[in-house]
Amino acid sequence: MSKTRPCPTKTLLRTVARSPAPVAAATTSEFNDLLRGLSRRSQFSDSLLLFRSILRLGVPPDAFSFPFPIKACASLGLPVNGSLLHCRAVKAGCIHEPFVLTALISMYARCGLVNVARKVFDDIPEEMATAVCYNAMISGYGLDENVVEAADMFNRMRQSGVKVGSVTILGLIPACSLNEHFTLGVSLHGLVFGLGFDGDSTVENCLLSMYGKCGTVESARRLFDAMNVKGLITWNAMISAYAQHGYAGQVLELYEEMKLHNICPDAITFVGVLSSCAHVGDYKLGCDVEKQIEMRKLGDNPFLSNALINMHMRCGKLAKARAVFDAMAEKTVISWTAIINGYGIHGYGRIAAELFDEMITEGIRPDGTAFVSVLSACSHAGLTQKGLDYFNEMEKRYNLHPGTEHYSCVIDLFGRAGQLEKALSIIRSMPVKPDGAVWGALLGACRIHRNVELAELAFKHVSELEPENVGYYVLLSSIYDDARDMDGVIKVRKMMRERKLRKEPGCSYVQCNGRTHLFLAGDVNHRQNDEIYSKLAELENTVKEMDGSGDSHRKCNSRGSLLGVSVHSEKLAVSFAILNTKPGEEITVMKNLRVCEDCHLFMKLITRAVDRRFTVRDATRFHHFRDGICSCQDYW
Repeated sequence: MSKTRPCPTKTLLRTVARSPAPVAAATTSEFNDLLRGLSRRSQFSDSLLLFRSILRLGVPPDAFSFPFPIKACASLGLPVNGSLLHCRAVKAGCIHEPFVLTALISMYARCGLVNVARKVFDDIPEEMATAVCYNAMISGYGLDENVVEAADMFNRMRQSGVKVGSVTILGLIPACSLNEHFTLGVSLHGLVFGLGFDGDSTVENCLLSMYGKCGTVESARRLFDAMNVKGLITWNAMISAYAQHGYAGQVLELYEEMKLHNICPDAITFVGVLSSCAHVGDYKLGCDVEKQIEMRKLGDNPFLSNALINMHMRCGKLAKARAVFDAMAEKTVISWTAIINGYGIHGYGRIAAELFDEMITEGIRPDGTAFVSVLSACSHAGLTQKGLDYFNEMEKRYNLHPGTEHYSCVIDLFGRAGQLEKALSIIRSMPVKPDGAVWGALLGACRIHRNVELAELAFKHVSELEPENVGYYVLLSSIYDDARDMDGVIKVRKMMRERKLRKEPGCSYVQCNGRTHLFLAGDVNHRQNDEIYSKLAELENTVKEMDGSGDSHRKCNSRGSLLGVSVHSEKLAVSFAILNTKPGEEITVMKNLRVCEDCHLFMKLITRAVDRRFTVRDATRFHHFRDGICSCQDYW
């Protein structure tokens, strides 16, 4: 068996550390070869260590020595060390070499010092400014999201007659990845065709990512379909574009298509797929992806772990989400936020608050998103004072300025507790302009506490801010309906007709025997239709006997017969699931809208009559029904 040869560079470094004398005869050129090799292997720390050894040995570095340690500083995020190398290059008389200048520009830009990078660039005589120098500067502005300066530098490059290459385009495109610069990005796409780079897969992948980040997924898909060469990066870019903007169905379709093309998915692919499984509640596929992650030993990837926590949590498997969280070797604020949010939307606000406090104890500094999660959890659990304490801590302890998303949580906090006037006074004293979510939170509280007058005020503001959000119209109509104000209901319907708005049809789906079964409100198209409605009628009669007031079905049935549109989709899904499961099994139903009070009471009462456990995920949270009790404690 042959022995593994020690790395010559490591041997040299150890020799230098023990005694510099044996290698003092090494030439600058020989050291440069070693530096080049380290840089190619991305051994940046060793590269810096070797450069220090060169200086200690008294070997004079030349212009070819500096780019490698400067690149190492850029990769390791060490601008101070890079500045010292800058001074050393000046002292060595190498500062006018284009490749040294380019390395310095790139280093300062990648370390977030784009203004310093520009000063270095401006010191270059115009006739010496090569394409590489321009590319480094354009890329720097791109990283800084400074599209104006990036475009200006690009124009200056073309006016100077310096040849534009694909690297130039790759540096400029990321600067256009914001919605306000989308028009420039489209123009740049046209220029790509004009310059003949449309066949360059790297450029096309970059454009694809730009369209995705700008939210124009249709444009991204057209480009994707037109590409002749689609590698893993291309598929990931398209999957990420869909996933980031909520096109979960398209992500899952693309994932299946990707496998048909024998493209092997990686961690980036799995993150997109898992987020989409979480979005649509496809737990079976999510578990299949988890098995692949385990087989490929990718479990240490924190992004995948966070995605798995979210997937399990959004599919109603909170215990599994917690197991993934507890197994993580390193938990970031994103990991803590994911599990806190999970407990919050599952109705366990006290545990969410305990986890938030534990995160602080562990030395993890909360960010704005973490505060949104814990405030929302407190709101849904009725922890009014606890939530208010967290809100006050944001600025006092962490110097975080609350945004509208935090204020909407606080309004919800007071609103659910019945303190509507207090909620209104907070809105009027907000240092930032209240948005639709803030007024919407007040409108939702008015529904809970049946305050028509304040609801009309909240709706006036929210309809001006979000005139096409159908949910708010439906909410106001329900408030009028609860107050038996039919004139108000008719008024809302008239507004919706005038604005050509239509309520999203309610639908629910449940997975059974490996298949997903979808039900619309009043659905009569399922192959087990007769059995489902027969079972539902039986359940309704059971509920009537258990609930003497008949409130559990009064409203649903007051708007039509059992076989009409009044039958809510979650009732059909539950009836189907009871028919096709065994006693003791758990039934998980996903609903696209908020579950109504009547169906909520129906579910609670049914769990007393059938040996089943129900988990219902609606548009805002989870409800776990067990033995006539819901996890939300009717505080939702």
